[in-house]
Amino acid sequence: MAVHPGVRPDWLAVVREDPVDPDQPIVDAHHHLWDKPGDRYLAREMQEDTGAGHNVVATVFVEADTAYRTHGPEEMRPVGETEMAVAEHDLAVGRGGARVAAGIVARADLPMGAGVGAVLDAHAEAGRGRFRGIRYSTPWHGDPAARGSARLVPAGLLYDPGMRAGLRELARRGLVFDAWMYHTQLGDLVDLAQAMPELRIVLNHCGGPLGIGPYAGRRDEVLADWRHAIGRLAAFPNIDVKIGGLGMRLAGFGLADRDRPPDSVELAALFEAYVLGSIDVFGPGRCMFESNFPVDKGAMSYTVLWNTFQRLAERYGPDERHLLFFRTANRAYSLGLGAG
Repeated sequence: MAVHPGVRPDWLAVVREDPVDPDQPIVDAHHHLWDKPGDRYLAREMQEDTGAGHNVVATVFVEADTAYRTHGPEEMRPVGETEMAVAEHDLAVGRGGARVAAGIVARADLPMGAGVGAVLDAHAEAGRGRFRGIRYSTPWHGDPAARGSARLVPAGLLYDPGMRAGLRELARRGLVFDAWMYHTQLGDLVDLAQAMPELRIVLNHCGGPLGIGPYAGRRDEVLADWRHAIGRLAAFPNIDVKIGGLGMRLAGFGLADRDRPPDSVELAALFEAYVLGSIDVFGPGRCMFESNFPVDKGAMSYTVLWNTFQRLAERYGPDERHLLFFRTANRAYSLGLGAG
């Protein structure tokens, strides 16, 4: 079984919904672009999703290990992905609609230490004003059945001296560190935030709550552990959190294995504990919503996903909703989009 479910347009088309709130300005704080054999998702495909009815103003592209340069120093090859994102941004602007990749979160070999500074500067040059930070994923688990990411990294990488030296290069430039790990590793991020209060951190995918392997059928236990961990993280003002990514197999909801795709009422009930749990401890001013498309597109449509978020956000006032859907991402990634 693939780590992430494939996209099935005919299956997704079974459930169609109108937007719950078509006027709410939205920044999609996390998505990917790639052109793989039989799997193309570039700005055109992204705009087909963002143009389906919700008022998606702009998006933040996050590295996807794609479009690397095929020549030059190895450490500089990921700069090719930033070049691709800029080119796709320009194509999207030419067509109108959402500003795809208004912000770019790239990849660099942070464990190489201080030497990564030159790579960051190359990303900044290639990004033409849109480069905002680096994601270096660190998901690790001792049980292979619990691993929901294709990336394999050493345990405890956030404690590595080289990694911390690389992160200091990010901090010196005022760049964001997008952190992606499983909920079982969130204590590592607590230590990092305490050691480097000057580093701006954005936690991806609600902190990666696991629901597979040894965690299958143990949702209440996982929730208790997860709530404790994010409660500790929320004490550090340099951390924001992206809410989404719950359609991935690792969350254990099994959405892609259903005969019929979920609607937004079903998803709101399934995701409520993680979505509202994140907002409860971080507050709307430090939370932002993300699609994680096309990864999560294997589990639900774009319209259904944003309707899910809008249903769950109905309990908040207009100013709080505007923070969740627009202002937090605009501030965290310095997008300069105005009031929305």
